[in-house]
Amino acid sequence: MKNQLKKKLYIDGRWQEAKNYYELKSPFSGDVIASVPLADEREVEDALESAQSGSEKMKQLTSLERSDILERVSRLFEERFEEAAEILAMECAKPIKAARAEIARTIETYKFASEEAKRIHGETIPMDAAKSGKGRFAFTIREPLGVIAAITPFNFPFNLVAHKLGPAFAAGNSVVLKPANQTPLSALLTAEIFEQAGLPEGALNVVTGRGSVIGNQLVKDPRVKMVTFTGSVEVGLGIKEKAGLKKVTLELGSNSAVVVDGAEDMDAVVDRCVEGAYSFAGQVCISVQRIYVQEKLYDSFVDQFIERTKQLVIGDPMSEGTDLSAMINQGEAERIEEWFKEATKAGAHILYGGKREDAIIHPTVITGGSSTLSLNCKEAFAPIVTITPYGSLDEAIGLVNDSEYGLQAGIYTTSVHKAFDALHRLQVGGVMINDIPTFRVDHMPYGGVKNSGTGREGIKYSVEEMTELKLVTFKL
Repeated sequence: MKNQLKKKLYIDGRWQEAKNYYELKSPFSGDVIASVPLADEREVEDALESAQSGSEKMKQLTSLERSDILERVSRLFEERFEEAAEILAMECAKPIKAARAEIARTIETYKFASEEAKRIHGETIPMDAAKSGKGRFAFTIREPLGVIAAITPFNFPFNLVAHKLGPAFAAGNSVVLKPANQTPLSALLTAEIFEQAGLPEGALNVVTGRGSVIGNQLVKDPRVKMVTFTGSVEVGLGIKEKAGLKKVTLELGSNSAVVVDGAEDMDAVVDRCVEGAYSFAGQVCISVQRIYVQEKLYDSFVDQFIERTKQLVIGDPMSEGTDLSAMINQGEAERIEEWFKEATKAGAHILYGGKREDAIIHPTVITGGSSTLSLNCKEAFAPIVTITPYGSLDEAIGLVNDSEYGLQAGIYTTSVHKAFDALHRLQVGGVMINDIPTFRVDHMPYGGVKNSGTGREGIKYSVEEMTELKLVTFKL
């Protein structure tokens, strides 16, 4: 992988060159690592035509056949584990130990999809519960939608692609995949693995390039029956407006908060919060961005948090000891640098970090910031965290809910009454009791409220999104 590679589009089961290419550079070193196709409208049209025919082939496969393909994909990822992890470290500067963790999750996600392919079913309906239903029998079945457009982000380019492809193929759909510009190599390796696993030609098509060209065409095309997107609020809203009546699921991020009300092992809580704040340089939708600490615990917590943060290793993502590396590009790092200036000007205190070196942002701890600061009310997607004291639990819950987002939240408490109180009042899609909001396993329902999106991921729940429910009645 050290030499520049010229990649190809994957359309209708074939690898084909494009008319134009762009240089893919390492976020950490700036070195060119690949030459990647810029798909044009004609090539996207070819992908859509291919997916249309591919959807018919997928419908003909049995549940077992679809399951077997996904099981083979899971095994092939195991065989190419280290190769896949190195691709992550190169194309998105994910530290190699975090990259390996993502590949392990990817393997598990496809395994879940393989199992779920055998469990897609409807239910019987007691028609005689209504007066006019006497003498009738009814049941529901789930049918594939057809062509699904999947638009994926850079931060988990193997596993979030798996969360689109796994349930789509388990349900019998075909997919046109548009990966993030900075992380196409992971998507192309995924296509190679599906090809090796025996996926029918046309069922998966990968088109790389500009979102303004590819995304718009996919979202508006009537052959596409569903768009599944993970990314920014702005792009997600645009998709929702253009998609018309087709199904749309949107995972749009957050500025996730954790409440520290009490714990038997505060050292473990601090370690976990540091992990949640700075893993992959904070470029995680459910990264810990805001921490609200009970005022009696506040000073000690802040001191411990900073001491633990100082131990983090910044460096080359290929190094085994690296904890965090460069952000996805220098522009994102410069944006955060401006947020630091805004915070300081508004009277907030940068207790640790607050430095930028090219595309690297040092892990940063900020206190004394108002709720209107960008660092508190917007999604940072960077290795920064604000820590704020609170008096009552009511105050803490109000601070967490004072956000346009609502993906996941966490609360540490030794009181079961406070835990139940919080889980009912926190305005989020998932509440993690005695853990950070960054926790996720790949079969649980995952999604948010407010500007964090619509719909749910997690293989079983994605399958439901990616199928149509059909009612059948018999008059006896």
